[in-house]
Amino acid sequence: MGDSDWMKIDGSDSLPPVDLRTNVPHPARVYDYLLGGKTNFAADREAAEAGIRANPASRTPPRENRAFLRRAVRFLAADAGIRQFVDIGTGIPTAPNVHQVAQEIAPESHIVYVDNDPIVLAHARALLASTPEGRTEYIDADLRDVSKILESPQLRAAIDLDRPVALMLIAIMHFVGDADDPYGVTRQLVDALPSGSYLALSHLTGDFDPTAWERVAAIYAKNGVTMQVRPREAIERFFDGLEIVEPGLTLVHNWRPDGVGMDPATLRDVDVAVYGAVARKP
Repeated sequence: MGDSDWMKIDGSDSLPPVDLRTNVPHPARVYDYLLGGKTNFAADREAAEAGIRANPASRTPPRENRAFLRRAVRFLAADAGIRQFVDIGTGIPTAPNVHQVAQEIAPESHIVYVDNDPIVLAHARALLASTPEGRTEYIDADLRDVSKILESPQLRAAIDLDRPVALMLIAIMHFVGDADDPYGVTRQLVDALPSGSYLALSHLTGDFDPTAWERVAAIYAKNGVTMQVRPREAIERFFDGLEIVEPGLTLVHNWRPDGVGMDPATLRDVDVAVYGAVARKP
């Protein structure tokens, strides 16, 4: 694939062009840069580097969060038997993606990705290809527009809301400030799912170095991006009414480590700074 091939719209000229808004940093592209990706622009790199200066460990949370995503999807597909996933706040496709992990275990799995970054849309159209037995869809929507997500034809075509669904809110809720009712948004999404569904959620915390994360949040705010890191008790509220599976809400490097990647014992809690959990809807 050539350097610009990812910008093509899946070989179709019938879909609308994408305005990438490259002059404004976006969390998905900043995250990509911190993971060592190449799908980012000067504004994203400048914001990321400013964050690294404020908190030199800024590359660790994205890396460990990505490993948590992989382990959570594997648990949901292999142990919980989930075959439908809705991943909101998808970010730049970075292998392995949700559909790759789930469909390796169960090729018939259906996955719907949701994001509001135009560059993620361009990627999704070109790269998020399903197995023949399964299905992937992409919704261009903001997390806070719950009705648009739930009523979208893409979701209705791929997801049977009468059967259990895994809702993935991975490293996205700290970009929803209290003014936008993050708990209400999460509750609306969970309420739309049947019994036996799951919520997998991870969230940045300032518990271990509040000063450093206050500096990072201030840098994001200066660039027009809301970032609200929260303490453990506030993150636990996202799981109200759900049954959190073992090992509970924990820092992500300690959530069911599988021997792949860095040894959790070599990581400092202050550097990881992301809580995560998976919970079942009774």
